[in-house]
Amino acid sequence: MKIKYSLITLLALSSMNAEEVSLEAVSVTATKIATPTKDVSQSIVVVDEQTIEDKNILNIQEAIENIPGVNAESSTNSPSPRLIIRGAGLKARYGVREIMVMKDGVPMTDPDSFTRFDFIDMQDVSSIEVQKGPGSINAANATGGVIQLVTKSVFQEGDDRIKIGVGDDGQKNVNLKVRGQLGENDFASLTFSQRELDNDWRDNNDFDSTQVSLKHGHIFEDEATLETEVSYTESNMNIPTSMTEEEFEIFKETGEQHDTDAQWQHSARDSKILSFNTKYEKEIGDLLLKPRFYFNTWEHFHPVTGLINDSDDNSVYGTDLELNYNHKVFDKEAILVAGVTYKTDITNDAKKYEYADLNYVDETYYTSSGPRTRTVIGNTESNNKGDLAQIEDSTTTLYGLYLMETFSLTEDITIDMSTRVDKLKIDISGNEITAYDYGAKDYVTGAGLYSIDKTYNLFSAKLGAIYKLTDTTNMYASVATANQAPTGSEIESAQDQGISLDKSTNVNYEIGLKTRTNNLSLDLAIYQNDVDDEIIQIQDADGNVIYDNAGKTRKRGLELNSVYRVSNELDLGGSYAYSDFEFVTFEEQVGYGGGAEWVSRDGNTLPYIPKNQYSLFAAYRMENGFKARVTTKSWGSYYMDNANTQKYEGYDFVTDLMIGYEYQAHNIQLNVRNLTNEYYAMQASKDANGNVSYKAAAPQSFMVTYSYDF
Repeated sequence: MKIKYSLITLLALSSMNAEEVSLEAVSVTATKIATPTKDVSQSIVVVDEQTIEDKNILNIQEAIENIPGVNAESSTNSPSPRLIIRGAGLKARYGVREIMVMKDGVPMTDPDSFTRFDFIDMQDVSSIEVQKGPGSINAANATGGVIQLVTKSVFQEGDDRIKIGVGDDGQKNVNLKVRGQLGENDFASLTFSQRELDNDWRDNNDFDSTQVSLKHGHIFEDEATLETEVSYTESNMNIPTSMTEEEFEIFKETGEQHDTDAQWQHSARDSKILSFNTKYEKEIGDLLLKPRFYFNTWEHFHPVTGLINDSDDNSVYGTDLELNYNHKVFDKEAILVAGVTYKTDITNDAKKYEYADLNYVDETYYTSSGPRTRTVIGNTESNNKGDLAQIEDSTTTLYGLYLMETFSLTEDITIDMSTRVDKLKIDISGNEITAYDYGAKDYVTGAGLYSIDKTYNLFSAKLGAIYKLTDTTNMYASVATANQAPTGSEIESAQDQGISLDKSTNVNYEIGLKTRTNNLSLDLAIYQNDVDDEIIQIQDADGNVIYDNAGKTRKRGLELNSVYRVSNELDLGGSYAYSDFEFVTFEEQVGYGGGAEWVSRDGNTLPYIPKNQYSLFAAYRMENGFKARVTTKSWGSYYMDNANTQKYEGYDFVTDLMIGYEYQAHNIQLNVRNLTNEYYAMQASKDANGNVSYKAAAPQSFMVTYSYDF
């Protein structure tokens, strides 16, 4: 079994056509060594460059939404997804948690597991790999899996290109990619992208971004390589509100969302990010050295529920010093991957402000003595900053080491063993002057000076085995474990309630089958993931969010993913996921004021995750340049609450269409998302006290794109 690929081999593979890549994809995520996905002892899916181009993918969720076991939706139709892999990430109030996201081996996920997607330029991405479950040597403090974005290498030959797209809802897109050879051993490339989106069908949902990336590559006389990238992103995104049940009914009739009753009408995230990374590769006999260094600095203006975050002094530093060692075990080829990592995230003088422009209203509430009236915040009228509410400094540091050994017991059996040990240190200090109180629905006096100093020792490990049934089919089995530490914000929330959060422990058992023939690619996985000391999000009687280690969950599932080549022109494919996720131990608070009580949800199904999720696609490419692709996805019903009292019906056959034509250096295509203009919710939820809310999925949209290679 081949367990090593050179840089030249990788570049050759990346230039294959869609038919070749889709049936025998290569992963660089699961083992840090380029390996056919058939030879990886756990579930992994690769989205290839042709799929990215055909679907005109501009946001991460559009690339991975049809992968079984992945729940990827966005309420903004921009780079702000809700992303869940096999239930991991479900507890996140916003953003993405418990999942490691990497770009060319550089972690985009902060040490406390938060990921910003603002500075991903999908138009520079050549493939996306999704590895599901805990135990990866890449996944520091992330139990849900790894998403690796592989961009176009500066060493890879290819045409320069300009790409222009326009569509409804004010969609505009411009992308330019140029690459050149500066000398015998030096190469450079420039990528520029600009996007705009109005989304007039909904209030407060416009988006624009400008991104530029400069790469340089040098090949030394000893064939060692050095590749460096500097990139800058400026992104401005308004985030729409959720809807009540009555407002959702109006949306289902009209396809528009305006003048909702939500308090926080002006949420947003405006970001500026400057990043740098460099990687070096050098072979010394049987050793391959792969040191990597990276740095980024960012700022954002981020109005959210209750408060406005304004932070302009944030820096991230990190390194990954990796080596690969080819050797013999049992007189057969083996490889050892080893490395040490270090990453620190420093924030100085991060501020939170009250909203300046507020509309107050009178509200009736009930106590044991009868009804009372109080004045509360009705809604925001702008996202202008008001009085300073909080100031905070934080330093989050993660460092560790990893080892992975892959060897063959026999000609038909391959074993991989890996482990990773990390230390996570979170140091936060600040002054809370005022805070937003969910129960009072107004600002109250804050807790004053505070500090947090927490350290977590994190361990992950995996043992996997691959058995070669035939030349085209492998069977695998694996057991993996990993820890998940709480985030800084979760620790702060728990500390306010006198709770000391501990790390959770995941144990995942998985078996699967993978087949690769000239005409068929098929992956089947069956798994059970048990989580102890689950970090759960609950609400007290007044609606304040609390985090605790009060829960345990058991997640069982089956996933199927397949592509069949009917002819040289036509590919058919589909995926299916069955997810049976339940609380083993879990309590939440129900009721108001003195009448609140803790209620067990033991044995209930986790909300939001549908038991059945499937997708289908057909891709057609003719020799005369005509091409077409149809993709459809369906979510079954799911519970909206932990009590399992109400279900959302899900949606059926939400379909995307691409038709296009390629002629020499020219390519023109039409992409239509949500072809049948379904009006549905990307998320439906119900809190412990019966309050229902919906977040709308985007209705039909289209974009016409023209590109020219030169």
